[in-house]
Amino acid sequence: MRGMARIFVTRELPGPALTKLKETHETVVWPGELPPSYAELCAQAAQSDALLTLLTDRVDAELIAASPKLRVIANYAVGYDNIDVDAASAAGIPVGNTPDALTEATADLTFALLMAAARRIPEAASFARNGQWQTWEPAAFLGADVYGATIGIIGLGRIGQAVARRAAGFGMEVLTTETRDQHNLEHLLRRSDFVSIHLPLTDGTRGLIDADALALMKPTAILINTARGPIVDREALAQALHTGQIAGAALDVTSPEPLPPGDPLWQAPNLLVVPHIGSATWSARERMTEIAVENVLAGLEGRSLPCQVPQQLFD
Repeated sequence: MRGMARIFVTRELPGPALTKLKETHETVVWPGELPPSYAELCAQAAQSDALLTLLTDRVDAELIAASPKLRVIANYAVGYDNIDVDAASAAGIPVGNTPDALTEATADLTFALLMAAARRIPEAASFARNGQWQTWEPAAFLGADVYGATIGIIGLGRIGQAVARRAAGFGMEVLTTETRDQHNLEHLLRRSDFVSIHLPLTDGTRGLIDADALALMKPTAILINTARGPIVDREALAQALHTGQIAGAALDVTSPEPLPPGDPLWQAPNLLVVPHIGSATWSARERMTEIAVENVLAGLEGRSLPCQVPQQLFD
């Protein structure tokens, strides 16, 4: 232990774990309902020994270079594409994330989106609430079968595997691809009734689901994305939905986030969007706070982080 440190936490977090930081260190929690601006984040980071950040916070090389006291960065997410890990590594700063805590919650939401899109639940619920429901109608809100259908899972990490387990309970045929193997990916896209994305955002996955990929999908297929928005080309997706190239899409993530009110994608038919709630259960979010706090404390004490981002290399 090196004495009291200054920790900047970019948002108030669910659960009691932040108390651990407040009891032993000077802990500054950003009070706003929106994230700090980049300028505000830089100003706070320059004074801090540790950052506890969210996926909405850009921690780039410039910020890191201007933060000489910084000893650890803990990201409140499993993904860490908002952090320049190479710059942190070069500066000897460990970076932590929160894997496992949100696996089952995100897999649950994936299946909830799949079911909602397949059975047109948002449309049907709105129809009933708006007083349009007059009688049982044999041809109303016909959707897609889920039981026995084929699901293609792109990315077979923790969450992808958890989705595969749920699919097995629905008697689905499960196709998977772990890497950007073009032949395997094309086979998956051609065969699947549902395509679900579970990849990290990297240079190799950005724009992976583009116009060419969407053109391979069945006209009856539904795309689900609970990973990162930029993996899907939103203009190509809007076009595919407008032309009926695919049957629908259900998104927990978009690019940008939030999707601007006037964005053409909002005008696309058969689109379901929710505001990045994949990990939004009490238990998942509280556990994420616990892991992030443990990462901060370990970094300040010079210990290995319990959950350090994969393959972080130090110069």
